[in-house]
Amino acid sequence: MAENYPHVIGGGLVAPADEVPVCSPYSGEEIGRCGNATGLEVERAIAAADEARPAMAALPAWKRAQALGELEDAVRRHQDELAALLSAEAAKPIREARGEVRRALLTLRTAAEEALRIGGEATPLDVAAGGEGRFSISRRVPIGVVAGITPFNFPLNLVLHKLAPAIASGNPIIIKPSPRTPLTALKLGELALACGLPAGAVNVVAGGAEPAVRLAEDGRIAMLSFTGSAEVGWKLKAAAGRKRVTLELGGNAANIVHADADLELAAARLTAGAFAYAGQSCISVQRVYAHRSIYSGLRQRLVAAAGRLRVGDPAEETTDVGPMISPAAAERAETWMREAVAAGARLACGGKRDGGFVWPAILENVPPSAAIYKEEAFAPVLLLTPYDDFEAALAEANASRFGLQAGVFTRDLKLALKAFSALEVGAVLINEVSSWRMDPMPYGGVKDSGLGREGLRSAIEAMTELRLLILRP
Repeated sequence: MAENYPHVIGGGLVAPADEVPVCSPYSGEEIGRCGNATGLEVERAIAAADEARPAMAALPAWKRAQALGELEDAVRRHQDELAALLSAEAAKPIREARGEVRRALLTLRTAAEEALRIGGEATPLDVAAGGEGRFSISRRVPIGVVAGITPFNFPLNLVLHKLAPAIASGNPIIIKPSPRTPLTALKLGELALACGLPAGAVNVVAGGAEPAVRLAEDGRIAMLSFTGSAEVGWKLKAAAGRKRVTLELGGNAANIVHADADLELAAARLTAGAFAYAGQSCISVQRVYAHRSIYSGLRQRLVAAAGRLRVGDPAEETTDVGPMISPAAAERAETWMREAVAAGARLACGGKRDGGFVWPAILENVPPSAAIYKEEAFAPVLLLTPYDDFEAALAEANASRFGLQAGVFTRDLKLALKAFSALEVGAVLINEVSSWRMDPMPYGGVKDSGLGREGLRSAIEAMTELRLLILRP
């Protein structure tokens, strides 16, 4: 019998009014059952979080840090269960699933440390006549109820990138996970119940688009933190009214390999960055621009590396690439590749589809008008294009409506600094791929890739208001 995963509302587990099955993208078998939140259940979660606001705001920093430490311990005790669960519902290869749990532990540990470092500053006011004898002190205070809406591809760690800074900054939170991968988030919410937080501090409700819209529109929500597609994210922002909004959206990340690059390093990192988790990451390597002088050598290495990847059951230790989240997603990737080839692109390797599986593909000379070039592929597809001039490559990288992260491989510091200055992205990585992320770092994009920054300290700043005190003794 598949396990039931109730909503987490108001400090307890709440059996859902309407249950739906969650099935494996690999086998199609039912993994568990959870709720499809009704308006009444969303209302209960919002009311519980709103009621918890004073208690959470009054919670001293050491207690917030302690609660996060207890949740870290709970995740560590359940790490094998969590890895197996997220691997099953997201079809993530088990080795990558264990890596996500390790990242989750770092996220919680960093949040606990940041909870103790939320400070302010004293500002001199005697900079002009009339300011003498006055003192200014600022501090950060909780913003209020936070709604966190999360995607399918990192069912544990991206939930914690919203939940952990909310706790650290003294805010209650409502998590609405992806309907494709809700079980890990619900299990995490259950673990949080035992961490000494006020009732209603952590709420998790499963469901589809309707609960997300309700959370975006409700006036009791002070902040909406969304990670997912650009299309949905901007619509929710429009519905959010005056509340604070952070958006972590899509990308079609560019990576540049210059003539002086270490080709072995570049090929290894580009392979991992393009094909890990079947390319289903917003910072996955998608567009690769290689200097013409090293193009052939890089191409040869990439094709060989892609051919060595093992496609199969995500539960197997030796699997490198599992199925995509759904057959429909795989079919879309296949269609886009076929359209690109019909428009003049050449398939260097891979590209076969079988149900939800897409074999790691490398496409050459893809026309910029092709959908797979312009849009977010979110699939195991790498587009390889030669260039002659570094500045022209930078311009090509910028010729996108997205701007999340970009990688540049070069030994030339001047070129590295030029890339940092010119690339219209949230982060430029030198001798590393666009898909690299360390959880404490500020993370986010520009253009259609989002609004605001995550990463624990950045998220805490977004989840707090700066309050000023003027003293005149």
